[in-house]
Amino acid sequence: MSSTPDGTTSDTANEEKMRLAAEAVKTGGDDVVIDLTKSDEGVITVSTRPHLSVVSDTQSPNSASELKVTVVVPTLNEAKNLPHVFRGLEKLESLENQNRLHEIIVVDGFSTDDTIEVARSLRPDVRIVHQTRRGKGNALKHGFEAATGDIIVMLDADGSADPAEIPAYIDALMNGADFAKGTRFANGGGSSDITGLRRVGNWGLNTLTNILYRTKFTDLCYGYNVFWKHCLPHMNVDCDGFEVETLINVRVAKAGLKIAEVGSYEADRIHGTSNLNTFRDGWRVLKTIFKERVRRTAKVQVDDIDVEEVAA
Repeated sequence: MSSTPDGTTSDTANEEKMRLAAEAVKTGGDDVVIDLTKSDEGVITVSTRPHLSVVSDTQSPNSASELKVTVVVPTLNEAKNLPHVFRGLEKLESLENQNRLHEIIVVDGFSTDDTIEVARSLRPDVRIVHQTRRGKGNALKHGFEAATGDIIVMLDADGSADPAEIPAYIDALMNGADFAKGTRFANGGGSSDITGLRRVGNWGLNTLTNILYRTKFTDLCYGYNVFWKHCLPHMNVDCDGFEVETLINVRVAKAGLKIAEVGSYEADRIHGTSNLNTFRDGWRVLKTIFKERVRRTAKVQVDDIDVEEVAA
């Protein structure tokens, strides 16, 4: 055991630094930054900084109407569904004081139909991104990398998610949340698409996650989410499949970002069949839950991670 210049042991010094840092989080809402790479005789460096929700590379918009919103739409043979999705986004733009749509990014996963051509015909200014591997996770990764807006929306291309709900998500962000997460099982949400088997599986995985991560999620595997761009470094999407929603949710929670759940209704897919495989993708979600639980993080855990509720 080593000693510091003032005669105290390194363990004692570290404990005191951690105590003071944790107190700063509780009283001032600051983030704790732990430098694990620069240690002198076993003494770690602990500091605080303002919470990321108030840190921006540019001046914050004065109101929601000044925000730039990026909508990321992963696609795989969704030519027949895109007209419905894009009509919903057009209606959103036409609402008074809701003209916030900055860009639509369609991330295509090797479609064999006319998905890209339909997207361009519906909206000439659409941005087309081609993913490098197959899977929703890889699609979102490339969509996030291309996004230039202040706020990023994850929107499915099958018509099951209603773009008219986006303002409710944005309101949650404007009220202090870093990450607005959709839920089908609380706050007025619902689903006509989820099967009984998938509902039971989602409940089990959701419960396991809440136990392991001390979270309060009500719908772990739902993919309709909206968040500030500063969340991206914490999410660091590096998976390919449908486990991506779980990976994003637990990494945002582990980072200590403020999460608000927003009630959302999931409708049936309009055309085509889902690419989701209940057992294969459920297994991938389960592996992600355990893998992320032991993944090293340099964030101090002070209190249980709370999930606010926002009515639909």
